[in-house]
Amino acid sequence: MAQEQECRPNTKDSKFDTYFETIQSRKKLPETLQESLTDAFAKIPVSSFPKVPGGKVIEISADSSVGEAVKILSESNILAAPVKDPNAGTSSDWRNRYLGIIDYSAIILWVLESAELAAIAISAGTATAAGVGAGTIGALGALALGVTGPAAIAGLTAAAVGAAVAGGVAADKGIGKDAPLAAANLGEVFYKVLLEEEPFKSTTVRSILKSYRWAPFVPVATNSVMLTVLLLLSKYRLRNVPVIEPGKPDIVNFITQSAVVQGLEGCRGRDWFDCIADRSISFLGLPFMSSEEVICIQSNELVLEAFKLMRDNQIGGLPVIEGAKKKIVGNISIRDIRFLLLRTELFSNFRKLTVNDFMNKIAAATQETGKIARPITCKPDATLGSVIHTLSSQSIHRIYAVNEQEELVGVITLRDVISCFINEPSYHFDDYYGFAANEMLNH
Repeated sequence: MAQEQECRPNTKDSKFDTYFETIQSRKKLPETLQESLTDAFAKIPVSSFPKVPGGKVIEISADSSVGEAVKILSESNILAAPVKDPNAGTSSDWRNRYLGIIDYSAIILWVLESAELAAIAISAGTATAAGVGAGTIGALGALALGVTGPAAIAGLTAAAVGAAVAGGVAADKGIGKDAPLAAANLGEVFYKVLLEEEPFKSTTVRSILKSYRWAPFVPVATNSVMLTVLLLLSKYRLRNVPVIEPGKPDIVNFITQSAVVQGLEGCRGRDWFDCIADRSISFLGLPFMSSEEVICIQSNELVLEAFKLMRDNQIGGLPVIEGAKKKIVGNISIRDIRFLLLRTELFSNFRKLTVNDFMNKIAAATQETGKIARPITCKPDATLGSVIHTLSSQSIHRIYAVNEQEELVGVITLRDVISCFINEPSYHFDDYYGFAANEMLNH
């Protein structure tokens, strides 16, 4: 059961209900089958879910730099990790020990706002593609004139602000509009600045955590049930759910959408799984999102524009398309930001880095061509089981439905797949979530 707190929500949030109700209305499963599955998941304890690889949850210190956090996520091949407060001492309360979750989405928000800082510097005439140093950082201090966020986080000095004012920079100039262009104009130097120049170099995980997170920190207890976890990962849009053991301070498991779908793949051969997995995705109402609703990026657009679209729409990836008919030629995901930050040498010859340049350069330099350059697709008549197998075996988070001409029809995400197996009993919201739902709805 999710950890309890006195305050409980009285109503459900419509932004969650709309998605989930649409899914339930489009599924053609017999009602008795759906109820049986839901009841079964409501009896499976969270403690029975497999542990993370290696048996120990990877955690990141709040005092780590953003660069160090990116390296840990990348080397561990994970998208997110709990953030532990080194100042918590021996506290036995998890609320004191953990500050939240750091993931690539938070890092992208930080990168984009840093690019907007660079946009101001360019406007002031203090930054050029040939040299970014003290002059640029001084101009970046203009944001401290009236904008909270990276400037306050970085602790820019009054002298830096003064230098920006002397350069005639308006505090609102370029904000929210010029991030992709600014980074493109600065070239590969921009990404080096983020990890090698002050004040960005010293920016800590602690300082960006609350400003840039997309989702709340919502742990469940080992004695909760898997239905709660599945609903949090589907209806309530969480990408991961930390697991704690009542009365103990540490996170003992970290359940992700991907881990759940891999778990479903392991159920192949069981009657309850096969009776759903053998159905076509169209029978289950998939894809829930049509081609007109899918956020896309053209291959000739700037790569940072792709990450900006992810930020603005709070999504984890985009299909890369060409032409008005949306022929799919690739995929770019939120975790790909790590290449811009950790492999800056790959982009030294790119003045304006497009999505196509980015995909081709990474594909040529790494062994991950299947995840970056080649789009993973399925046809509308594919079975749900085949989609689950592809998502699980390829360790990806979305698959694109295409027609015979490889033109985009829709997208199927991990969230969509999980939603096919469950519904939400009327009693479950109040009986099982406790403080978790309250935290989520008030985020």
